[in-house]
This record gives sequence, structure tokens and C-alpha cells, in this order.
Amino acid sequence: MHRLYETGESFREVPAWLWSNAIHPDDREQAERDFDHAIATRGAYNSQFRIVLPSGEIRHLRSRAHFYVDAEGSPSFIGAEWDVTADVQLNAELARQKLVAEARALALEESNARIEHVADHDYLTGLSNRRLLDKRLAELPADKSITTLAVLHLDLDQFKQINDSHGHAAGDAVLRAAALRITAAIPANGMVARVGGDEFVIVLVNFTDLTELKLITEDLQRRLRKKIRFGQEMLQSGASIGVSWSGDRRARNLLAESDLALYQAKKLGRNRVEFFTRQLQEDLRAKRRLAEELKLGLERGEIVPYYQVQLDARTREVIGFEALARWKHPEKGVLAPGIFLKIADEHGLAAEIDAAILKNVLQDRLFWLLRGFAVPRIAVNISASRLADPALLNKLRKLDIPPGVIVFELVETIFLDDSDEKLLEHIGDIKQMGIDIEIDDFGSGHASLIGLVKLRPKRLKIDRQLVTEVVSSAEQRRVVGSIVEIAKALDVEVIAEGIETEAHAVVLAQLGCDGLQGYAFGYPAPAAETDRLFASTASGIEKQKTATGG
Repeated sequence: MHRLYETGESFREVPAWLWSNAIHPDDREQAERDFDHAIATRGAYNSQFRIVLPSGEIRHLRSRAHFYVDAEGSPSFIGAEWDVTADVQLNAELARQKLVAEARALALEESNARIEHVADHDYLTGLSNRRLLDKRLAELPADKSITTLAVLHLDLDQFKQINDSHGHAAGDAVLRAAALRITAAIPANGMVARVGGDEFVIVLVNFTDLTELKLITEDLQRRLRKKIRFGQEMLQSGASIGVSWSGDRRARNLLAESDLALYQAKKLGRNRVEFFTRQLQEDLRAKRRLAEELKLGLERGEIVPYYQVQLDARTREVIGFEALARWKHPEKGVLAPGIFLKIADEHGLAAEIDAAILKNVLQDRLFWLLRGFAVPRIAVNISASRLADPALLNKLRKLDIPPGVIVFELVETIFLDDSDEKLLEHIGDIKQMGIDIEIDDFGSGHASLIGLVKLRPKRLKIDRQLVTEVVSSAEQRRVVGSIVEIAKALDVEVIAEGIETEAHAVVLAQLGCDGLQGYAFGYPAPAAETDRLFASTASGIEKQKTATGG
């Protein structure tokens, strides 16, 4: 017989069936099984279950009892039940809170892992980034399993053109495709990182020898040369690669060395592989030293114009000068532009040189005017970086340049068929200021008729390579004659440069050239030695020629 506790009422004996029916249906089978087991073993009874009170409330009970035989010899159990509802609910809440805490800890761990991954990986390609690359390179010296080590610095060719022509979505597609191809080309123990816009760094370890390393770089280039589909377009890229390697596990300066080798590969024409050498390092150091000296030279006013005369092809009267940059180096003497202009362009100094030359030219011109000379037009070179300067027009207006006295010479490469409208608009504004535009080195292989029509320069200068053989080659004469005819059809004047003999001058005049320039009439000379040329009429080559060189 059991006793059933009813809240708010006295104890009373309850029939077994009523007690059994009060047990929650889901717990009844287990509770009865526990009781039957205690009877069968005549041992301790231990059970916990839920009951449903007449009010419908559910309570949790814990039942404990021991088997005994009463005075009449009847088997029975004596024990007690406790209402443990509060304990059960508390334990359930604790269990729930534990699950919540565990879930939060797991979520935090996953979040930290994601943050760590994002911090160490490139968002677009999924490759390692510069941070993870640096960590890996720092760990390599301690890894005794490494026998050989190489760093490949890779730059995608034509990437800027793809971005500009097809948009950033196309650029992203190229980067993702490149990442997959690079990963597929390197051994499993290698590492690939994207360290810049279109720059990747590859770390290779334990390759057999230099031959294997070269095979890997060749495979990389072959894969990256394959076209990439973007919508209906097939995009063509490629890669320049700089390589530095070591026969031991010491990373040393491999990353910096591979960067130097990459710089060399791009400078030599792109789509090529260059290996780092000590000579390359020394050459680049020398160029950097020269660039630093050039910066100081600009500050000190050491960049000055030398003037070369231009004559009328028929009358041989002076019709203009070309101002050519020279560097009056305090130790090395006067340096020709071939020594420093390319370095200036590579280090962002070309526009400063252009500005310095123009400033000096205007000062020299004013000096000549004050001496009573009739100064002809003066042509000065203008670099692509100077031409692209959005503040150029304002800078020119401040110089208050009279119309028709200054000419800007543009190299052919500035105006290709795909010249953007902003560039052409910029040049148009310069023309409106009364500054003529000339095309230098026309015919050297970059210009086209479309570009010439778009730009409409005042005159063009035929490249010296076409002039050299004009006396002896009928074919060259036809080529030059065709250029002259096209220029005349567009109302563009023609100057032939690089003239070294009277025979060249005569033939080019016959072909219709308007102006002549070259060593036959005068070497480039500083302003102090140029005033005598104002009165020259070229009665003979020797009379016109000056012994001053630069």
C-alpha cells in the first residue's frame, strides 16, 4: 500500500491502482519496473518519477524504501517519497545553461577561428596573405627538415589593362583563376600568398636542384598564359617572375631578392623569369644611389637645358631649338639624358625634370630677348607622368607663357589608338594656351594614323632610324616620302632629326620635310654658347657646326 500526498490535505491511504494511475504515463512503466525489481530481490526500492495531481500539476517525486516482513508475516516496504520538483527544475535549468554556455564557447571558438583565418588569408582568392607569409618565413630557419628553399615573386602581366578595359569584376576573375593555377602548379609542401593587387609570392622547400626549380617556373608561366573566360570574353594575361633561392633553410633576404629579380623581369619586357644574382643587386643599388643623387641634383638646380638648333629645310635659317636635358653632376661632369632619364622615370622624377627644364628655358629665353635676339620657338620634352598631372594646366598658367613660343614634344608611346578622352582633352587645353604639340620619334613603331588624326599635332619629327639610310636606300626614301605626304594631308609639319651629313639634308628637303635637326648643323650646347646660332643661315655645314658637345 502507498500513501499519496495531496497538497493541502491530510494523509490518507490510497489504493495501489490510484497511485499507479497518478504516475505520469511516460514514467509509469519504469516506475513499476523498479518496484517489481525490489519485490523480486526483496531489496531496496529506489525510483524517481513524475506524478500528475488532480489539479493537473506535474510534480517530481523521489521514492526510497526497504523490504521487510511485518508481524503478521506479510511482505511490505517501508520508506518515503520526497517532492524534488524544485531540484529537478534547478538541475534542468543548470543543464540548459551548460548547453548554452557550451554552444556559446563553441561559437566563440569558431568565430575566433574565422577571425584568425580572415586575418591570415586573402578574402578574394582564399590564399595566404602577407601576414601569414611573414610568419611562415620567420619559422623556416628553425625547421631542420628543410634542405633547400626558394621564394618566387610573381606579378600578372596586363592586369591593369584588363581592369581598365573590362572592369574590376574581370580583374577579380583573373586573380581567382591565377590563384587556382598557381596552387595547382606547385608541390603540396609549397605555399602561395597574395601580397598585393596582382602580386603573388610562392615559397618552395626541398626541391631537388635548380633544374627542378626552373621547370616549376616554366610550368607556372605556361599555365598563366592560358586565356581566362569571363562571360563572353577570353582574357589574356601572363606572368613575370623573380626567383631567389638558397641551398639551406635560411630565409635570409630571399623575399627582398626575389622582388629585385621581379623588378628586373618587368623592366626587360615582362612575361619572363629572372633569377636573382649579386650583380643584379649591385646594379640596382647603383641605380638607387643615382636616383638619390638625381633628387639632390634637382633641388640644387643641376638639371639644365642644352639647345640643339632646328633649320628650315629650304632656306637653312634657324626656325627653332630643342631643349635637351643635361645633368651638371658635381663629380661626373655633364651627363647625357640616356644615363639618368630612365632612372628618373622609374623613380617618379620625370615630371620634376620636365618642370625644371621648362623653367630654365623660359629664363634663358627672357635673357636672350633682353639682349635683342629674335628668339625662335623652343621645343621641350614632356613625359607621360607630367602630362597626366591634373594640376599641370594651373602650373602652366602661372608661368604666363606667351602663345607660340614653347612647343611640347610628346614621345610616340603617349598617343596610341586607345588614348583615353581625358588625355586628348588635356592636350587640347594645352593647345588652347598657345603651346604647340609635336610628336617625337615618329615611325619608331608605336604610332598609328588613327592616333595622329586624334591628336592633330602641329608637327611631327621623323625618327632618326628612318633618316639614317635615306641616302642609300630607295625603300627608306619611299617610307619617309609616304610619312611626309600623310602629314601634309593632315596639315602637319615635318621635321627630320638625326641628320649627320649634307647629303641627308638635301634628300630630306627634296622629300618635302619642313625642318632639319642633327649633328650636321650643331651639337646640343648650353645657353651661354647658343646665342651665336640666332644669326646662322647655314651657308655651309662646317660654318653651322659647333664644337661644343654634351
